[in-house]
Parts: sequence; C-alpha cells; structure tokens
Amino acid sequence: MEIDREKILIEEIKVVQDIIKRMASNSFSVKTWTITLIVATLLFKGANNHIFIAFIPLFAFWFLDSYYLQQERLFRQVHNWIAIYRQDNDDKLFNMNPMQFKDKVQTVLRIMFSISTLPFYGSIFIMLISYIFIVYFKYLVLLKDCLLIYVGVK
Repeated sequence: MEIDREKILIEEIKVVQDIIKRMASNSFSVKTWTITLIVATLLFKGANNHIFIAFIPLFAFWFLDSYYLQQERLFRQVHNWIAIYRQDNDDKLFNMNPMQFKDKVQTVLRIMFSISTLPFYGSIFIMLISYIFIVYFKYLVLLKDCLLIYVGVK
C-alpha cells in the first residue's frame, strides 16, 4: 500500500512538472514571436505609420508572456501543495486546479512590470520609441520651429 502511495505522489508531481515546463516553453516561444513580428512589422515599406503597428505585438505578447509566467507560478504552488499535502492525505488525488492559489501569486499586470518581463519588453519599447524619434526627427524639428514662431521667440 505504501508503494502505491509513492507511485501516485511521483506521478502527480511529474504531471505538475510537465505543466510547469510547458508554461516555461510557452514563455520562451512568446518572446521569440515578439521579436519576429516586431522586426517584420518594421520591415514593411509604405506609410511611416507602420512603426506604430509594431506596438500591437509588443503589448499583446507582453501580456501573454506575463500570463504564462503567472500560470507557471500557480503550478509551482500546486507542486508545493502536493509535496506537503500528500504526506498525510490521500484525498483530492490529481487535483491540479491552480486557482486555489491565485491569492498567493501576483496578477498578470504586476508580472508585466516585474523583473522577469520588464527588462525584455521594456527595452523593446524604448527601442521602438527611439526608432520613432529617429524616423520623425525632421517633423519634430519642424514642430519645434512652428511652436517657437507661434510663441514669438523666432
């Protein structure tokens, strides 16, 4: 009977670990697709407004990556719960519902601005803003000159 209990515990933990690996893999894939789609968007030729389209995959994948990180953290909580709970209890076998731990994990929005995601997506955001200033520099200078003329400085 004790051997069956160990086998069940090991199988349960394996299932949760596989889910955690899948979430980490999804997070990596999202980062890869983010870079790919942003570069592809910036390579479009046509109106200069195509630059602003690059923000769509940036924010969409930033949110999606944060969601996968939240799910990974939730399943880590499930993993810890199984390791502790199974020592004394045999009920709730293969209960993989991570929502029971949602209060112990940060929200998706907080994860978006955490040390896990902000450096990657924030640097892309800063690079896109810099690219916009480079592309629209002549218009910004013209706007500045117009404002100075309007105010009466020139």
